[in-house]
Amino acid sequence: METSSRDLEITVISGEGLRVGKKNVFVTVKSEFSCNVKATGVDKGGGSFPAWNEKLVVDLPMHARYLTLQVQCKTFSGVKVVGEAKVPAKDFVGGFVPESYVRFLSYRLKDRKGEKNGIINISVRVKNSAAENAAVASCSSQYSRRPWTGLPPPTGNPTNAAVVTGIPVWCSYQV
Repeated sequence: METSSRDLEITVISGEGLRVGKKNVFVTVKSEFSCNVKATGVDKGGGSFPAWNEKLVVDLPMHARYLTLQVQCKTFSGVKVVGEAKVPAKDFVGGFVPESYVRFLSYRLKDRKGEKNGIINISVRVKNSAAENAAVASCSSQYSRRPWTGLPPPTGNPTNAAVVTGIPVWCSYQV
C-alpha cells in the first residue's frame, strides 16, 4: 500500500544572528505542493537570537522536493518576512540513516533581496505510520530464523527481528 504523503515532526529550535528591529518573531513551515502552513508561537524576548523549541507536524507529499521555513516578525503595520530557507527533502528522506531518526539541521536564512540574514536551527524526524509499523511486524514474524545470522529471532519485541541498520564502509587502498 503506497501513501501519497508522510508526516514530518519538525522541531523549530532557534535562530541566530537575525537582523530584526522588533522582538515578536515566529516561524512558518510549509511543504511544497501543500496549502497547509504551520506556525510556531511568537518569541517576544529573543531579538536577534530567538528560541522557540516548538514541535510542529507537517504533511510532506511524496513528490515534494523541499520545505519552506520563513522567519517572520509581527510589527504595528503587519507581518514582515525576516528571512527564508528552502530545506531539500533529500536532507531528511532517504540515505543511509533510517527515516525515523532525528536529524539536527541548520540553514542560512535569506531576506527578500537574497542577502544573508541569520541562521535557523531545526530537527526533523519522519514519523512512521501505523500501516508501516504493521507491515514491519508482519514481515518480521514470518521468519523463524534471522537470515543474516542463522540464529532464532530475539524474544521480546518482534518488530526488531528483521531490522538491520548500519552504514556501508568501503576501503580503497592499493596492494
